[in-house]
Amino acid sequence: MKTIINISLGSSKNDYSFNPHFMGMDFHVRRFGTDGDIERVADLLQEWDTKADAIGLGYVQFPYTIGPKRTMEKQTKTLYQLAERLNTPFTTGDALRQVGHEWTIRHIQYTFGNNYFNNSRVLFLSGMINSTLARALSEYTGNLNFCDPILEHGIPKFLNSYRDLELYARGLHGVLQWIPSKRFSNLAMPLKAYNKLIIRQAMRSANIIVIPYYDFYKFIGDYGVREIGGKTVITSTAYDDRVQFLKERGVDVIIDTTPKMLQSVIGVSVLEAMILVALGKTPQTLTSDDLLEVISQLHMDPRVIYPSGVKKRVNRFAFVVHPLSQDYLKKLKPIEMISRLTSNAAMNTIEKLMAYSPPFVYSKVTGIKSPTGVEAEGWLIAIGATPQQMLAHSPEFTNARLLKASKIAKNLGAQILGLGALTKAMGDAGVTVAKLAEIPVTTGNSYSASAILWATAEAVRRMGLIKMNKKKKLKGKTMVIGATGAIGSVCSKLLAVAFEEVYLVDIYDAKLLALKESIEHEIHNVKVDISTRVDRFVSDMDVIVTAASLSEKKMLDLSLVKPGCVITDVNRPLNFTLKDAKTRPDVLIIASGEISLPGKPEFKNIGLPPGVAYASLAEAIVLALEGRFESFSLGRDIKWEKVSEIYKMGLKHGMRLAYITGLEGVLKDEDFQRVRELAIRSRKLTP
Repeated sequence: MKTIINISLGSSKNDYSFNPHFMGMDFHVRRFGTDGDIERVADLLQEWDTKADAIGLGYVQFPYTIGPKRTMEKQTKTLYQLAERLNTPFTTGDALRQVGHEWTIRHIQYTFGNNYFNNSRVLFLSGMINSTLARALSEYTGNLNFCDPILEHGIPKFLNSYRDLELYARGLHGVLQWIPSKRFSNLAMPLKAYNKLIIRQAMRSANIIVIPYYDFYKFIGDYGVREIGGKTVITSTAYDDRVQFLKERGVDVIIDTTPKMLQSVIGVSVLEAMILVALGKTPQTLTSDDLLEVISQLHMDPRVIYPSGVKKRVNRFAFVVHPLSQDYLKKLKPIEMISRLTSNAAMNTIEKLMAYSPPFVYSKVTGIKSPTGVEAEGWLIAIGATPQQMLAHSPEFTNARLLKASKIAKNLGAQILGLGALTKAMGDAGVTVAKLAEIPVTTGNSYSASAILWATAEAVRRMGLIKMNKKKKLKGKTMVIGATGAIGSVCSKLLAVAFEEVYLVDIYDAKLLALKESIEHEIHNVKVDISTRVDRFVSDMDVIVTAASLSEKKMLDLSLVKPGCVITDVNRPLNFTLKDAKTRPDVLIIASGEISLPGKPEFKNIGLPPGVAYASLAEAIVLALEGRFESFSLGRDIKWEKVSEIYKMGLKHGMRLAYITGLEGVLKDEDFQRVRELAIRSRKLTP
């Protein structure tokens, strides 16, 4: 049996003695904590020299691995000097720690969907101590903040990148020009209080907090639930008391870079000492390849601890909102007051001015939880332009504001950005924004198409005027106006799956022929007709989808529409007004289908009932819950396969059709019943 002695400067409360079997050998492992007494360490080193097969020195502040040379704290240097007089091999575990830190980040990133750390806001209480972790994390996120200038020098400024940390380690960073005021910093209580305040604020904004193993309680002991509750903590050798400490403060996830290979939690110095003995190596002959082989063969993976006992993952999104009309602008308090005192002309001026306002965070979104257990949080970022103002300006005007919004989203830690602005106003439907933004972008068009047809299908069912054939297709006729457009082409294909006959209308004759050909090739048992005239077949239609802006000359004549027809207006701004709808009370006009979000969502009013979102917003949320941080819907060529895919993903994560919205708001049961009764009456009166 081989004897491994762990002599630690840490607390004696964590002492242990047990006999594990490891790497095919039997060991006796014993720990001696000295409560910071270095003379006691010297005595123990002398006592166990030659009696132990290897000695691990624990609770050591490891030499920094960043900067021009490996710098070492005074106490650590003393320990090394004492240990170098020994005949027994000794180790601090530094070699295993460096490999383990980088392995932790890469293993977690891959294991949890290859996106776990994407654009996370990470706060390092000491980047100098955890520089290996910082370097690895910098490959997945640029949202890094380091407290080193604050905690080492009392300078009230964070380092904001791994590059900053490198310059700081070399003594070249501009922040170090503040060092002459160090004595003042230590004496000035207001500055100390301010430094603590900005660290608290940084903790609250962070998604992940990296806490050094050495001096763990010194770094984190003064902070509570408000600062670290709901966070992910990365640390090393998480003893039970540390896990309990973090649990009491509401931490969601603890990532321990030290694998738990034995019955007790042991430090990296003990693990490395055991590996040395098992391989018959000394610290001088142990190579990186040796460690890689052992880590691989023994699956020495980092620990992921859920203190509450429930697995927790929170993904993050952002979404751009905008006022749909002047009426929405009037809901803003300052404008509401002004609107009461000014004329319509003045409101028109305000609407134009608001289009130039910079983006801002309108609301935090919380409480979204999928039935799978994954959660999502996010931010609604507002731009001031109404649809009319977006269309009045060039696409570059809108894209510039969306790119500013994307920077805000990136800095907040969002992993995907949904664009709620008009596809037409963006020119290339988000392609330019996606190329220039630093996080993935999606327009929401796929789920918008899915939701509007979801709402259409539900409206047809509730109206009860169309029957099914034996092949479960609706025995009716449907028309898509603007059929070759981005959403129109998708609507055409999905309606072809549900209806016996589909009529495609657009001004682009060659595109119509191509769309007809693709539908007939992909979908069976459907009759497809095409036309460049809106009025040609309109009187026979049971369902009409307007997916293009209709000019006055080409406006759908509601007087020709069949009683009981369901008209779905996909276009923004809407083609139809409330005045139009009142001319045909026996026709149902749908503006959109809204999505009910899973969990208990909380966010500011966006013109919908609580917990309900527009489909474009829901797309960003679905992708966040799924961990699909990609530009899912971009450009005008939307794939109907994606429409189907996002629909299925939405169902998986608990999305449901919440409401069918008409021109006056949410449609109720009595609205459907009224239109149905009027339609039946009108049909009886029709000769």
